[in-house]
Amino acid sequence: MYLVTGATGVIGRPLLHALRSDGAHVRALTRHPAHADLPDGVHAFAPDDIEAALEGVRGLFVHPRAVGEHTGKLVALAAERDVEKVVVLSAINVEEDPAHQPSRFNGDRNREVERAVTEGPLPWIAVRPSSFAMNTLGMWRGQLGFGDTVRGPFPGFAEAVIHERDVAEVIARALLGDDALLGRRIEVTGPEALRFDEMVPILGAVIGRPLRYQEVPAELATEAMIRNGLDENFAHALVARFERESTRPATVSTEVEAILGRPALTFAEWAGDHVVDWS
Repeated sequence: MYLVTGATGVIGRPLLHALRSDGAHVRALTRHPAHADLPDGVHAFAPDDIEAALEGVRGLFVHPRAVGEHTGKLVALAAERDVEKVVVLSAINVEEDPAHQPSRFNGDRNREVERAVTEGPLPWIAVRPSSFAMNTLGMWRGQLGFGDTVRGPFPGFAEAVIHERDVAEVIARALLGDDALLGRRIEVTGPEALRFDEMVPILGAVIGRPLRYQEVPAELATEAMIRNGLDENFAHALVARFERESTRPATVSTEVEAILGRPALTFAEWAGDHVVDWS
């Protein structure tokens, strides 16, 4: 039996499927159990029912956004219920200066949540993914309603973005597997670093449109992000990250292949899995 927090999110949902496909019994912790669209055989629990949800559980998955400041209490309670291990989702930039982590301006506390797990009483594994390929939807989809040009800053910024399914399957292997991964902070990325001006044409080839990336000044891009509803501090931190990292090589890890026994999924494969999202 395994308990998944953040079960209806970008990582939680494919994680449920990955665990179920391996024959595991799974429980999902979600704010609205009655309305959660979950895979067959997954039982949903509300946070108020956490003690019942933990009963008989072998492994716990902690999603930082779902659990947040309650991580320490949850892990302590899991230890009291004889849970054997905990896997925590973190981020590849978790060790960097907090001011250089844009997601913190959206409320994420990856560093604090990971630390609460790794300093807790249970055996642990921390999974640190690069940026999700899914983030390109938020950056570019709105623009494609107006033509085949994606406008943005720093076309030379490169990153090995990762398919959310790879992250979920690595977490599933960490939960289900033996003790080989215990005590590790595992950086997982896509198979290759791609520049913005490389990613956009790849996306175009998949969805059947001649897309191109056009550079605009950083100030203009930031203003547009804010007008479109992004938090001002987040937008400034994000564009500053693009500028700061556009001149240094991106991290590319082989951990996905080492753990899953197959290559990490490419950006083109991710785009193919999400064609309907770009319509």
